Amino acid sequence: MDPLVVAGIGFVLMLGLIALHVPIGIAMGFVGVTGFAMVAGWGPALSLLASEPASTLTNLNLAVIPLFMLMGNLAASAGLANDVYNIAHAFIGHRKGGLATATVLGCGGFGAVCGSGVATTATFGRVALPEMLTRNYSPSLATGAIAAGGTLGIIVPPSTIMVLYAILTEQFVVELFTAALIPALLAVVLYMAAVRGTVMLDPTSAQTIEKLSFAEQMAALRKGWGVVVLSVVVLGGIYSGIFTVNEAAAVGVVVAFLFLIARHGFDLKELTSVLAQASAATAMIYIMVFGATIFSYFMAITDAPSIIVNGIAAMNLPPLGVIAMLLVLYIFLGAFFDEVAAMIVTLPFVIPVVQHLGFDLVWWGIINVIVIEIGMITPPIGINVMVLNALRRDINLQTIYKGILPFFVADMVRLVILVSFPALTLWLPKLLL
Repeated sequence: MDPLVVAGIGFVLMLGLIALHVPIGIAMGFVGVTGFAMVAGWGPALSLLASEPASTLTNLNLAVIPLFMLMGNLAASAGLANDVYNIAHAFIGHRKGGLATATVLGCGGFGAVCGSGVATTATFGRVALPEMLTRNYSPSLATGAIAAGGTLGIIVPPSTIMVLYAILTEQFVVELFTAALIPALLAVVLYMAAVRGTVMLDPTSAQTIEKLSFAEQMAALRKGWGVVVLSVVVLGGIYSGIFTVNEAAAVGVVVAFLFLIARHGFDLKELTSVLAQASAATAMIYIMVFGATIFSYFMAITDAPSIIVNGIAAMNLPPLGVIAMLLVLYIFLGAFFDEVAAMIVTLPFVIPVVQHLGFDLVWWGIINVIVIEIGMITPPIGINVMVLNALRRDINLQTIYKGILPFFVADMVRLVILVSFPALTLWLPKLLL
């Protein structure tokens, strides 16, 4: 059978298995091994089941993923998410739409110690949503701010998905973290503008609350020093060159653990729960990496990526036209898959195309993350929307999607700006690294 036909059948079979709720890593691994065997034989195919997991487990660069996962879970249990939200609430909560703006800022701040969009959404769904609803914010604005703000968890460094992208595309992870700073700041500014625009168009969507006294503001600031310390230790250590990324993650785990002990004492049950959550998330990611690497070998042996590249070249489309097609694809996939899965499934096909078009892979990594962010709040699913709906069954999906609309527009504006002006993404890495 023609290798390209095998590749096509394999891709369709993989999507079919995923649709049947087979775990993505298992589906990719199964199709990868079976397809490789059809082209090269069962001996070489089965050897991949031993060599690739062993290679992944001994990859020191991947060790940063469980460390960042554990740091984020420890920080959440220590109450650092509450702290960063309370700071923003104390200083701007009294303004019209101030609590929604505080939620966006809080999500951005917590993203610096979490690295996960879904975890940020779930955390602020518990922290900020009751606060806004109690103060008569419309459910649509409240949930929209949290769902959109939650996407900041994967664009604000350090980000688990950026680490994975760096490893799978052989890019320097610190360069990706640095490149993400301006797009992340732009996201926060545009989300704040979205909140402001919403309350101007519908003044009943947000109520003003009493301004806190200066003493209360200072109390919130003093209580929130922990998240500042953790962010400075991790990100400051990385950018100053004091720590490698792995060392910074390890130190961050220790600091987050000390905060947990200082605030809650040594609670074995709580610590076990934190470890279990981090372990489960890490295992899921590792299994997806196993499957993705095996599937990549299958795609490579069929020569499908180069055929796709040649096919696109033959269409004579302008490079930005091809990029636009890829962006639509990612927004669609992000609506169905979580952020890690959406990226891993597509990298074997997309990276050769981007390289052929002459685009910088660091720039594309940031754009890739942003379009996956957009997919996380895009109908018909949008994983952040599902998380909020699971937390509050009394708020229907239509209400949440209505609240997301202004933030979706803000995201599209950001995407157009960053695609049109790549220098905004690449300027800082060239300046600092």
